[in-house]
Amino acid sequence: MSQTPTTENSFARMQAGRPTGPLVQGYEVIIGFETHTQLTTLSKIFSRASTAFGAEPNTQASAVDFALPGALPVMNKGAVQRAIEFGLAVNAHIAEASVFARKNYFYPDLPKGYQISQFEIPVVQGGMVEFFLGDEKKTVRLVRAHLEEDAGKSLHEDFIGMSGIDLNRAGTPLLEIVTEPDMRSSAEAVAYAKELHKIVTWIGICDGNMQEGSFRCDANVSVRKPGAELGTRREIKNLNSFKFMQQAIDYEIRWQIEQIEDGHAIQQATVLFDPDTGETRAMRTKEDAADYRYFPDPDLPPLVIGRDWVEKTRAEMSELPRVMAARFVADYGLPEYDAGQVTQSKAVAAYFEAVAAASKQPKLASNWVMGELSRRLNNEEKPIEASAVGAAQLAVLITRIADGTVSNNAARQVFDALWTAEGADVDAIIEAKGLKQMSDTGELEKIIDDVLAANVKNVEEVKAGNAKAMNALVGQAMKATKGKANPAQVNELLKKKLG
Repeated sequence: MSQTPTTENSFARMQAGRPTGPLVQGYEVIIGFETHTQLTTLSKIFSRASTAFGAEPNTQASAVDFALPGALPVMNKGAVQRAIEFGLAVNAHIAEASVFARKNYFYPDLPKGYQISQFEIPVVQGGMVEFFLGDEKKTVRLVRAHLEEDAGKSLHEDFIGMSGIDLNRAGTPLLEIVTEPDMRSSAEAVAYAKELHKIVTWIGICDGNMQEGSFRCDANVSVRKPGAELGTRREIKNLNSFKFMQQAIDYEIRWQIEQIEDGHAIQQATVLFDPDTGETRAMRTKEDAADYRYFPDPDLPPLVIGRDWVEKTRAEMSELPRVMAARFVADYGLPEYDAGQVTQSKAVAAYFEAVAAASKQPKLASNWVMGELSRRLNNEEKPIEASAVGAAQLAVLITRIADGTVSNNAARQVFDALWTAEGADVDAIIEAKGLKQMSDTGELEKIIDDVLAANVKNVEEVKAGNAKAMNALVGQAMKATKGKANPAQVNELLKKKLG
């Protein structure tokens, strides 16, 4: 059985040839991630207590979670199943046998005085996450993903000056996903986190609710001069929104550079981000693996996963986003960027595919899903499931653009009407608003003849080679047709008449 490096060792070693990113004030930024994904099991990882969110404090904690004497952990098979699914989703190695360890530290919300986790031999080893940053394809390598239990939660009631411990969360199953330090900017880090969020929610192992703590990211950030040894990292804990993630990393980068430029050494530490001030602040000195005194948990035997279990899981998994994106490129001729965007979630992918299949216009479909539809949904903070324009309606509208019935500008007016009138008919709106493009070539030719006769100076300039004058003539023709002419057809007829 191969052993994978720990998080601490991983960050200390960089393979040669890794790409560099944009420099910040002459410094290279190095970022690695540890993400705690809460698994969607109904019970905890080592007990039968419920994992439901929002219950009264300490009403969902068993003898195992309270660490009462004699209470023994029993592995939750559902948590293992979800770990296997994640490993397959990122092309990782699923260990045939992995080991649980005790991670020893003292904190009030950890009643055992240790956390059951995995150390030297995790269940998921290696793998990668691919995503786009703009139109540039990026790859972040994964070190590992290991199963562990969550701790409880400290509750601070400032108005009565007291604190308490809620152990409802203690024992909730987590899959901690650790990357190599492959990211070079806050934008790249956020793009990675969004892609990881998409993967775990797509395959259904995590609900992805960042506000409830189901998807929590820790960013390890350091800076160095190009070619220098790795700098000392600081870990930003519990980033629970993509917006705060970028703000926190950007602040930490600036702070570290300022400290170094002022002659101060960076001290390894765990820090928290305060969204009210936009600053990070040190919480404690960062521990290394040796500080946790890991040793195999004597109450849990090695976790053995047969290849038949892995292959059965592989066969039963739904189409993965990267596989679906590749299919969209092959079957629909979409650019890779478009395919990545329309596979941001199963719901978006299903909507796009319905529009593309019905309209037979996949590129126009992706343009509208990524453009006008996404803009409306974002403005109203709605998921695509709540779209006021159904896939069938958008498919009809795109068909009318493709067959020349309406122009792109007119189509946006139709879309506006569809958005405010649920279930409206596309063709009825086009007729009612008089948006149909002019199809009578003879009528259009007459209008263009009138435009040419009324704009002799522009005609002479076009013949002299002035391209702007041609644009002016097109504009006059479109104005004369009240925008109902096809601009391409207008251009063609003008060129023909002007020789």
